Amino acid sequence: MKAIQFNAYGDSSVLQLQEIPVPVPTAHEVLIKVVATTINPFDIKNRSGAMKAFVPITFPHIPGTDASGMVEAVGSAVTRFKVGDLVFATASHGTYAEYVCINEATVSLIPDQVSMNEAAALAVPLNTAYSILVETGKLQPGERVLIHGAGGGVGSIVLQMAKALGAYVIATASGSGLEFIRSLGADEVIDYKSQDFSKLVDNPDMVVDLVGGETQLKSYPLVKKGGRLLSIVMPTDDELAKKYGISAQFISAVGAHKKLDFGKRLVESNKIKVHVAKVMNIAQAAEAQDLVSSGGLNGKIVLNF
Repeated sequence: MKAIQFNAYGDSSVLQLQEIPVPVPTAHEVLIKVVATTINPFDIKNRSGAMKAFVPITFPHIPGTDASGMVEAVGSAVTRFKVGDLVFATASHGTYAEYVCINEATVSLIPDQVSMNEAAALAVPLNTAYSILVETGKLQPGERVLIHGAGGGVGSIVLQMAKALGAYVIATASGSGLEFIRSLGADEVIDYKSQDFSKLVDNPDMVVDLVGGETQLKSYPLVKKGGRLLSIVMPTDDELAKKYGISAQFISAVGAHKKLDFGKRLVESNKIKVHVAKVMNIAQAAEAQDLVSSGGLNGKIVLNF
């Protein structure tokens, strides 16, 4: 089978298209014939070596943390799927490949009337949005949420899930992303390039940080006393959280089919729509990663086989 691999940390040029054997599923795994995967910022950080202290890998390494496709084979203990099922899934790695083995615990049937490209683009964002808003944030109807970086692949899904849960959403973006997040239902839209969110937002119950850096630091004093600041991009500061009387937490979104199933129901009830920014071939993985690194995309880049 064809797969993108890298044998050393580095820039996108380390990504190489190779021919390798098709994997064999273990007892609890399904073998998926991959139709589509996507570019996630994690893939880029992992390839560069930025994550090696936290996520050690062995070489050669196949990147990729989401996939859509068809079940080709099932392990002896698999109970939820059969050969021929159309599925989408999250994985720790390995989805930049024609076939991938994934534990059935992080696999779900694709939503009705959603394309394979769209299903792949939904997997990681749905899993992440649930981890932030439901699992950790325990978002309640009527709460006010500030979402930094709402125009991206994850941010746009977090925004829509927050609205579906009954929240009042304040969202930041720039350029074409402003109209994009407005179309997704944001109650207030802030242009982070020309406006200072710290002077425009007061006492949100929750801040969802998808940007990091100074943006996170400026968010602590804004959060309502007893509120929460949740980030998926950089560790939070316990001292600042204590100073301002809030809780702050870095979230590593662990994959689970219940999270995909929850999101699937919202997609099927038209409460969440996914935006595919661009579709490229798997052989263009390096170029696609560079496009994501350059920023400014609304939605996700999908890689097809």
